[in-house]
Amino acid sequence: MRNVRFLSRLSVDYQTRFRSLWTTPRPSLRWVKPGSGQTIRPFHISSTLYNKNRTEPLKNTTEKRINRSSATASTIFALSTAPGRAAIAIVRVSGFADTFKIYKALCPGRPLPSPRYATLRTLYDPPSCSSQVPTSGGIIDPNALILYFPAPRTVTGEDVLELHVHGGPAVVKAVLTAIPRCMPKASHQSGPLTPLIRYAEPGEFTRRAFMNDRLDLTQIEALGDTLAATTEQQRRLSVRGTTSGLAKRYESWRQQLLYARGELEALIDFSEDQHLDESPAKLASSVASQVKALRDLTKAHIVNAVRGELLRNGISICLLGSPNVGKSSLLNLIVGREAAIVSHEAGTTRDVVEVGIDLGGYYCRFSDTAGLRTGPIESLSEVELEGMKRAKQRALNADIVILLLEVDPKPENRHCKVNIEQEIETLAVESHEQKDNVMVVVNKADLIEGYVDLDDFEEELNDWDENGPRSPDASKARTCLISCANAGNSMYADTDDAGRIQHMLGHLKKLCQRITSPEIPSIEGQQTDRSVWEESLGATERQRLLLDECGHHLDSFLVPFNIQGEREITVDEDDVDIVVAAESLRAAANCLAKITGKGEGGDVEEVLGVVFEK
Repeated sequence: MRNVRFLSRLSVDYQTRFRSLWTTPRPSLRWVKPGSGQTIRPFHISSTLYNKNRTEPLKNTTEKRINRSSATASTIFALSTAPGRAAIAIVRVSGFADTFKIYKALCPGRPLPSPRYATLRTLYDPPSCSSQVPTSGGIIDPNALILYFPAPRTVTGEDVLELHVHGGPAVVKAVLTAIPRCMPKASHQSGPLTPLIRYAEPGEFTRRAFMNDRLDLTQIEALGDTLAATTEQQRRLSVRGTTSGLAKRYESWRQQLLYARGELEALIDFSEDQHLDESPAKLASSVASQVKALRDLTKAHIVNAVRGELLRNGISICLLGSPNVGKSSLLNLIVGREAAIVSHEAGTTRDVVEVGIDLGGYYCRFSDTAGLRTGPIESLSEVELEGMKRAKQRALNADIVILLLEVDPKPENRHCKVNIEQEIETLAVESHEQKDNVMVVVNKADLIEGYVDLDDFEEELNDWDENGPRSPDASKARTCLISCANAGNSMYADTDDAGRIQHMLGHLKKLCQRITSPEIPSIEGQQTDRSVWEESLGATERQRLLLDECGHHLDSFLVPFNIQGEREITVDEDDVDIVVAAESLRAAANCLAKITGKGEGGDVEEVLGVVFEK
């Protein structure tokens, strides 16, 4: 049965106006009894579906139905601070019915603190009988700070009790042991005994916040990023997701798709109606132009989500070069310790050595690889061949490739040059063409600093390539001249950046900033404010995959249309199957619903457990 069967009951006036629902503000349509003009009940096309034999709306199957916590649900508690010895430990209790009873059992005879005011109390071990008077022998913590937060404006949407106690392991254990004894077990006529209060499951506080509309799913994932952040850029990335801007944007896209689907399904009933001034093909093309703009937006968000993953998981940087060119020495200088073995013997590094550091707020994972050399395969051992194979693979998979070369000095004619092996050049060119992520670093500048100005030589290397002079671009990776020998020499300990390592790292930071900056598409009618698009960097891998799936459904919708530019979209009536097109929009809207947690119940439950446990 078609979901829009109710449309046959719309008045004639609304039939002629229905095609404009996509591009104009949608009024609340009114259901008119045929022949009477009597308004029975208002409805909104995007949120209510009607059956022709009913006068009451059916539940929208795309909306998430929240199972709110009730007075009969278990009260939960958990240690909210890190386990171990500390000055303060916080135990949080959340529930609707029993938080006050727990307080009265732990602090007998003392009034409940005023909401959101810290109050000093003595915590007692709950007596086995309510008639017992607490004694000094039953004190758990003589100086605990108590805070009470009444529902619904709390972290979980329920009544919350926080116990700030001394952080000794014995005190924390005693408090956690005492709380379950504050309440008896509740029995049901059918079923086993169920505790009224229990220790919270992993992520259960966050789950209740979601179920009570205190947090949406994108905010919850951003909360996980906040807890896992170790660098400044990771912290900024997590902050962008806490504003719910992404959830509002995805929800608005979903609503647009629902409007579009309703307009297409209206054509199923009205395609032969004489009251329509435009052909179904033209109306479908109007919808397609809006879907095309939405598809461009999803593409940009997918690209930015990938860039955000670099900030979240770390930027992979591969050191690539010939044997004994100084890759291991450079790695040790960057990380500030002996992470890789350094030797004058060529081919010391055989396997990939990976070290992660915080580089100017960016989490970077540097990989020292085996040197690539040319020559007969028979002269190379199996271990070295395997190391070279892994080095090539790591370079192709890296986010940034640092191509390390060395200068070839010619002191007799005050000249120098830079050589590169053919195999290394081929690999670097391939990586550059795929990702535009290659940075050239020339080592052993100490061999030429006596007769060549290093700054002038570096500028010469940046101003020329194999095709002649090139225009400077500060956002692109530069060729940097360094000296690992000078940087590690104690004679230059008092010299500011003797080996030019910090100079090279400065350009590396610019490259990290370039590959993690948001892409701002030029779409007519869309905001170009950088701060708006920076929010899209906070999209997680789960959200990116759902956006990708949504994009595939939008592409399926656009297949029959002839797209020429941003505005001109045409289609032959015989090429469009309205039913199939509407189904593509329904599937795309469901993908967006899964992102925000407003999809069908089964869809949401697939992701809730994984997200909350993080």
